[in-house]
Amino acid sequence: MLKKIKETASYLQSKMQYMPKVGIVLGTGLGELATQITECQEIPYQEIPNFPVSTVEGHSGKLIIGKLGETRVLAMQGRFHFYEGYSMKEVTFPVRVMKELGVETLLLSNAAGGMNPDFKIGELMIIKDHINLFPEHPLRGENYDELGTRFPDMSKAYDATLREKAKKIAARNGICVKEGVYVGTQGPTFETPAEYGFFAAIGGDAVGMSTVPEVIVAVHAGIRVFAMSIITDLGVPGKVTEVSHKEVQEAANKVQPLMTAIMKELIAEI
Repeated sequence: MLKKIKETASYLQSKMQYMPKVGIVLGTGLGELATQITECQEIPYQEIPNFPVSTVEGHSGKLIIGKLGETRVLAMQGRFHFYEGYSMKEVTFPVRVMKELGVETLLLSNAAGGMNPDFKIGELMIIKDHINLFPEHPLRGENYDELGTRFPDMSKAYDATLREKAKKIAARNGICVKEGVYVGTQGPTFETPAEYGFFAAIGGDAVGMSTVPEVIVAVHAGIRVFAMSIITDLGVPGKVTEVSHKEVQEAANKVQPLMTAIMKELIAEI
């Protein structure tokens, strides 16, 4: 694993003009941010040694290296999901490579179903904590001290300073944001009404099929984390409706400019 990380990082270094400070996972709702990266180089995942290839519609599959304002960034346009058949080591491999390249802060986005009765479709939720219900753990197996401690503390997984900055940015721009707990599940099925009820009962505000593995590995690697969800459907009793991947994408696209605005200003303040 260490050899693969160094091999991939070395390949990317040979393509870079400068080392990135911020890593971005351009998940659902953040695709528009890619168009604002300047001095950019684009590398398809297929060309990167040891990289998986994204298979999900809406996840294009390339690394973008460049600048947002004056901040050097490395952005993943398309992430990898456990439900695609990848191991957790593969899902989180890009985060390991980011750390090797010098990334200090990681920003992520996702689409999520809301269980909180105060939430509405199209709202943004800053993730303050998560509940990990994936059947596999990204740190399972041999631990490499070079990558992080055997038992990482997760009590402050989502950086409080970044969360407060994001809330102030949203307020300045008149953007309504909520804050809540994200439940990470395997997928790829959307939730049943009973599952929504269970996730709410155990303390979840929203549920999705990504983000948690990358966050765990980022914390293990000593990277600061900030993450946001777009509420694209509801699992509130009496409001549960049928949902499709297309509908999730459509709901996310409508609110994409708002998330992009918050993320762009937050990166400028890092």
